[in-house]
Amino acid sequence: MNVRNSWLSGAVMLLALTGVATAETVVSRSNNPTEKLGSLIGAEQRALNAIPDAMLTANRPKEASTQVRYDGNWVASQPAATGGDQFTCLAKALYFEARGETVKGQFAVAEVILNRVDSRRYPNSVCGVVNQGSGRRNACQFSYTCDGRADRINEKGAYARVAKIARVMLDGAPRDLTRGATHFHTTNIRPSWARRFANTAKIGRHLFYRQGS
Repeated sequence: MNVRNSWLSGAVMLLALTGVATAETVVSRSNNPTEKLGSLIGAEQRALNAIPDAMLTANRPKEASTQVRYDGNWVASQPAATGGDQFTCLAKALYFEARGETVKGQFAVAEVILNRVDSRRYPNSVCGVVNQGSGRRNACQFSYTCDGRADRINEKGAYARVAKIARVMLDGAPRDLTRGATHFHTTNIRPSWARRFANTAKIGRHLFYRQGS
């Protein structure tokens, strides 16, 4: 069975389960197989036509994700990025933590945040990860959330770029740069945890680490 027929059959099954419409079929008394096939195809088409467009769209196979390129021209070619709270939290984190980094470095910081979301050690949302510990002295995970300064976005162009990166990452871009890193720091400091975790990458002014299991 080809993909189209499989999809059509799935749509008919969905129609039957949801009660959107009832397909009328006519059982032929003829022994002519062509006539029987025509009757079945006609019933299938009537059932398909009765399904709302929104339901059909929701059940279509998803398209393959766009191939990511870690350069400014590729990022600039992406559409203006929008999204909800999780998108905003990731975009702001990239802006305040990595707007001075290269595009590859910004993607790498996004990887760390999303790797934490996937880890059982950390909150299971982007906003939860970014804001973890921000209400306790010296407990914040990302310095901009507890430095006492207002989180003003003054560089609109820089924010537009990291927002596009945030959107691409949330939409399922691969995380191949940091080998599962859950931590990073700038090269001019040496936090105590850096001695305990495996160093996985150096990108721009950031070193990346993966926390042990």
